[in-house]
Order: sequence, then structure tokens, then C-alpha cells
Amino acid sequence: MPHYLLSVWHDTGYDDLDDMDFSDPEIQRTQAQVGAVNESMQREGVWVFAAGLRPPATATTVQVKGSDVSMTDGPYAESKEAMGGFWVIEVADLDAALDWAGKATAACERPVEVRRMDSA
Repeated sequence: MPHYLLSVWHDTGYDDLDDMDFSDPEIQRTQAQVGAVNESMQREGVWVFAAGLRPPATATTVQVKGSDVSMTDGPYAESKEAMGGFWVIEVADLDAALDWAGKATAACERPVEVRRMDSA
């Protein structure tokens, strides 16, 4: 069965997890909603992996130019939005992935992009 990446998009100013106030009722509510979707994915056998990402400002961009490898602090792309987390799921087809993406976007209250993954 194919794998799909469900990526969650945030404004780039989202908080670092170390700075989040987990006692905030809004954060508790969305965390509970995402936890319920995670449990549902696991119960249904579609869950492969999921993770939240630190803000783009914490990134390091590594690239090659000729034979030199350079490293630059910060994200590769300048953008108002950035991927803040993701799920990798294994489902029969795009329709099933889109169904899970609908549940995911409702839970995290953020846009979710769906992309099929190709194996190497």
C-alpha cells in the first residue's frame, strides 16, 4: 500500500515547544483532538509515523556547491508559512489519505497538505 505525507502548516511565528504554555485551554483542546486522531490512526492500522517540528528559525540549511558543502543558519525558503509537523500514513489510495487529512485538519485546526510518497 502507498504511503502519504500529511503535512501541517503554520505561520512561521509559531511558538517553540519549549516556550508553549501547555496549561492554555486552547492548546490543551487541540492537543487532545490531535491525540484522538493519532489513536484512531493507530487503531485503524494506517499510522506509520508522526512528529512535530521546531520552528523554521531553528533550522540549518546544508547544500553543496561544486565540491564544497555549506551550512547556513535558518530555513532554506523564506516564507510566511512553514511545515510545523506531519503524519506518515499507509492507506489504499488518495481518497483514503484525503479522508484522514480531513480528520487531521479538523483536529489540529491548521491546513494539511497531502502528498504521496515514493519509495527509494
